[in-house]
Amino acid sequence: MAAQSIPPNTRSSERAHELLRAWDPRAASFGQLGGFLGRLTTVDQVGVTQRVDALRRRSIKRESKLWALDLAIRMTDLTTLEGRDTPGKVRALCAKGMRPKPGDPSIPSVAAICIYPALIAEAKDALKGSGVKVASVATAFPSGQTFRSVKLDETRLAVEAGADEIDMVIDRAAFLAGDLRTVFEEIVEVKDAAGDAHLKVILETGELGTFDNIRRASILAMAAGADFIKTSTGKVTPAATLPVTLVMLEAIRDFERATGRAVGMKPAGGIRTAKDAISYLVVLYETLGPRWMTPDRFRFGASSLLNDILMQIEKERTGRYQNPDHFTVD
Repeated sequence: MAAQSIPPNTRSSERAHELLRAWDPRAASFGQLGGFLGRLTTVDQVGVTQRVDALRRRSIKRESKLWALDLAIRMTDLTTLEGRDTPGKVRALCAKGMRPKPGDPSIPSVAAICIYPALIAEAKDALKGSGVKVASVATAFPSGQTFRSVKLDETRLAVEAGADEIDMVIDRAAFLAGDLRTVFEEIVEVKDAAGDAHLKVILETGELGTFDNIRRASILAMAAGADFIKTSTGKVTPAATLPVTLVMLEAIRDFERATGRAVGMKPAGGIRTAKDAISYLVVLYETLGPRWMTPDRFRFGASSLLNDILMQIEKERTGRYQNPDHFTVD
């Protein structure tokens, strides 16, 4: 059984859940949320580690593995976030995202292309008519260290340029200093600035230090209106890990039980192999169930993962790996 961070059948848990059932980030006082966060119990670190180790050892049959690999492609936010990104590189990435293996129509498109705001117009044009979304990082990615007005302007401009999804970073300095109100209010304002675009809130878990902090930041982001919570920028080590992802998935589970609102999850950074992706999907299924086995509620933020999945699909189909040179290097 997964580690329970909010023990069931306790009066404090019932009061906390009752508070969240009526939660509206635009109307409720932060003081109420602060009281709820203060009542969160400590994450069982040993339990999380044991649970992940047990799930990692699950064997997957061939038919299920092919299904999982297909799903992993459809859940991928194919990403390039480098200072040397050019319009040509972004257009090439878009072409790959739409047709990961040219000539093989059985291979699906990815969920989204994730880029810097200045390249949204290029991506939007390249993806026209495909159904692949444009995700843009914002709010002074990856550090988050600038004025809030700049963060809000960047978010609005990204949406005006055509971004379907916004990946924002939280103010980790404020969070670690204990100023949760600042973090909360900033997410609320960015959510408003994003309008109809889906908001993914990046916690940068490698900088938060503890499972307890990760759980608290997850609840804070969801209560502020996040559509997804995301582990990492990919610029900090460690980035996504299975134990951290389990802690965040359990926070999502408990938040939905309390509020009735389902929030998505995006592990990002360091997920490079098909084997890794399948492990994440096993943890997802065993924690949140089949309703989350969809790109609408789970994404992988990755660049090199797609090629390894394509190689693994070929291996499962034919018994032979393709040469890595058969695929583009992203």
